[in-house]
Amino acid sequence: MYFWWHWLSVVGSLAVTGPIGVAIVVWLLAGKSWRLTAIWALLFGTGMALVVITKMAFIGWGVGVASVEFAGFSGHAMRAAAVFPVAGYLATRSSPVWMRQLGTSAGVLLAVLIAISRVYVQAHSTSESVTGCLLGLLVAAAFIWYASTERHMALSRVLVVLCIPVLLLAPTVEPIPAEQWITQAALYLSGRDQPFTRQMWHNPQQQLTQQH
Repeated sequence: MYFWWHWLSVVGSLAVTGPIGVAIVVWLLAGKSWRLTAIWALLFGTGMALVVITKMAFIGWGVGVASVEFAGFSGHAMRAAAVFPVAGYLATRSSPVWMRQLGTSAGVLLAVLIAISRVYVQAHSTSESVTGCLLGLLVAAAFIWYASTERHMALSRVLVVLCIPVLLLAPTVEPIPAEQWITQAALYLSGRDQPFTRQMWHNPQQQLTQQH
């Protein structure tokens, strides 16, 4: 069972969802959907920025919600909830309505499972996974709404071809040290030597010791 949750967690990693997010851009550009390309880049970029900002705010300055163990949006959950429903929708856009709904729903289900996996592998609290997933779904819903108003789009099946190799290679992908980069940036900007951690919520004396 743990292997299942671990594999799902890997599928939500930046090394997997990042290339799929790029594949969506390639698909949109190939279909000459300039407006949708800009909208996707803006929405996905905003979601990513919010993840980074909330994590840096906690690591560098201790900004979080101790009562629910919230120390920043889960990046895995946000990215998965943003890219998989959108990929499912775009890949089936030229199909009947029920196929589009099935493709989008499959993406949402995968994203929810990935969010749950982050709790099971003890990488995030429930609040961080849930809010990250909701943020990503908001990004996906906004993009799909805009895409539904676009009349001329092509190359739907190409997106599937672009995404399948990424998913097949997911278990062998080396993790990208995004958390390490975020931590280094937060410490540099805050001027701290050590990052804030969840343990400091339960042991305030630890925080005082690091400050002196």
